[in-house]
Amino acid sequence: MQRSNGRLFWPIVVLVAAVDYWTKNLAALRLLPERFPHEMYGEWVRFTLVHNTGAAFGLHVGDHSRWIFMALTVVALVILGWLYASTRPGDVLRTLSLALVCGGAVGNLVDRIRSPFGVVDFIDIGFGDSRWPTFNVADMAVSIGAVLLAWVLWDEDTRTARVPESAPSSIAASSTVTADSRELS
Repeated sequence: MQRSNGRLFWPIVVLVAAVDYWTKNLAALRLLPERFPHEMYGEWVRFTLVHNTGAAFGLHVGDHSRWIFMALTVVALVILGWLYASTRPGDVLRTLSLALVCGGAVGNLVDRIRSPFGVVDFIDIGFGDSRWPTFNVADMAVSIGAVLLAWVLWDEDTRTARVPESAPSSIAASSTVTADSRELS
């Protein structure tokens, strides 16, 4: 089952993780000093090196955030692996969404493992003092993949919910045909 989906899944996971790793290393080398904004497109898009020891949007759970978020990422990857294993062959959108989320999760997990300083974030979008929390390529992949996965799973759920509704009407139609056939005889 995974073999046909694997042709899409694994290259995307590796590509996302590799691009994330490469851009984070480049940011760590070139965007010094930390927290100093480098304008790319005026104030709208800046590159600002930040190390995030927490989760998305700087969420922290104390001194052990690094270890807690590493464990949560591993649990999430196991669940995503189960979803991947249950994906029908040829389900491109579900496979793509899972690959994006997994690739991003792996990218940020690598950062948590290799550095006690946290995940490297560097993409800084906003205007003036109104800024979106700084993020990275892995965060983009996780966000896009999660939205796509939610949409795919919602669509699957909607299609599944419609099947039982149509079943009684087909049973009723066959009963009518049978009853009409008896009346003719």
